Amino acid sequence: MILTIIATLTLAIVLVTLLPLSQSSHWWVRDLDFPRLQIAFASAVLLTGQWFLLDKSEFIVQFLLAATASSLLYQAWWIFPYTQLYPNEVRLAAAHNPSCRVRILSCNVLQTNRDSNILIALIRKHDPDIVVTLETDAWWQQKLDVLEDVYSYTIKCPLENTYGMHVYSRLLLRDMATQFLVQPDVPSMHAMVVLKSGQEVRMHFLHPAPPSPTENDESTERDAELLVVAKSVAEVDGPVIVAGDLNDVGWSTTTRLFRKISGLLDPRVGRGMFNSFHADYWFIRWPLDHLFHSRHFTLLSMQRLPTCGSDHFPVLVELVLDEGEGAKQKGLIADAADFEEAEEKIAKQPTQPSDVHEPKPY
Repeated sequence: MILTIIATLTLAIVLVTLLPLSQSSHWWVRDLDFPRLQIAFASAVLLTGQWFLLDKSEFIVQFLLAATASSLLYQAWWIFPYTQLYPNEVRLAAAHNPSCRVRILSCNVLQTNRDSNILIALIRKHDPDIVVTLETDAWWQQKLDVLEDVYSYTIKCPLENTYGMHVYSRLLLRDMATQFLVQPDVPSMHAMVVLKSGQEVRMHFLHPAPPSPTENDESTERDAELLVVAKSVAEVDGPVIVAGDLNDVGWSTTTRLFRKISGLLDPRVGRGMFNSFHADYWFIRWPLDHLFHSRHFTLLSMQRLPTCGSDHFPVLVELVLDEGEGAKQKGLIADAADFEEAEEKIAKQPTQPSDVHEPKPY
């Protein structure tokens, strides 16, 4: 009886490990990219049970041990870069000019959340240069507009479909655009931000719809939006930042492909997962809220802030524009197969990299 139960659990672990290896874009396959930490933990518990409860001299038990250990190692391989045991992809900032810093707070507020004062208090306390909010409707816009006493440059797109988006900035925003790149009701925002030093940074704020039974049956919409932006910024010589709730985890095949094609760096690599969702359930958390940047930047600080009543934690990142130190950094490298895969994913949606607004420097 115990052997049957453990064998069934092993089969389940192996299946959820192998399914994401397929090229399927169905939501129930791609969503298995998310809980790799949880699957790894379950594999470790199962492996312990196999070791102590079963007769290890039997071939079937040896097979179960090997299958579970292989699943554990494979899941761990994906999440290992998001532990402190892995080398940092982004260097810590050295001595720097304060005018070259940019501090960005990103938060999916949860549209139905009505605790706006908590978020506003966090913004006042941490004093970011730029605030990016997702799921903000007209009610949220009315509440957040109080920030305009400090954040006088804004981009606003209130929507009632959980895809509203707002940007509030104390730094000058130029050449701004709100676009609907893939879906007619899912916006993205693009702007040139001018630092206090006068240096300009191209920024893209995204919130693509996830693959799920209530959103999109497949991941093609999300993947295409991420990859057209990746290709759009790949050839940019100047500094670039892409941030937002990407509805994907940092270790997924799609986000890794985004990093390879764009050439952007992930400051979490070697520092931790900074799990931003789900704020209410510690046992099902993963990093959905991201910030990627070009090699022009080094990292001053990154932190997950306290809950603000949403199902997402706010994330605060402070970067320093330092091309000298930044040039020493290395990210993921794309090969021919990666470019081919990106083209195939983009081709599934009626959008192209040329459709992405490209803010121009003076």
